[in-house]
Amino acid sequence: MAKVFITLTGTKHYFGNDFLEKGTKIRLEKEPNNEYDKEAIKVTYEGLGKIGYVANSSYTVIGESMSAGRLYDKIGDVAYAKVILATPAGTICKICKKSLVKDEEQ
Repeated sequence: MAKVFITLTGTKHYFGNDFLEKGTKIRLEKEPNNEYDKEAIKVTYEGLGKIGYVANSSYTVIGESMSAGRLYDKIGDVAYAKVILATPAGTICKICKKSLVKDEEQ
């Protein structure tokens, strides 16, 4: 599978994104009981906890990065990603290959 990128959004509601640098490892965790979005994927950072969500709206997804809805079935309950670029509009992250579910497992 090709490289998969996501947009981390909502960081301003938690800790901001000033601490996110290229290479920072983050954890993605499905949140099926989220009352606003059944395909919500929260993003956590070790030592801080929740720092935002994988973008799931055409207004928050940057460029060709994958929305939470498109990513949801391509990962298990937990996945990992690394920060590629932090911008005021959102943070672009690359999903770690080991976190992607193989096609035959779906």
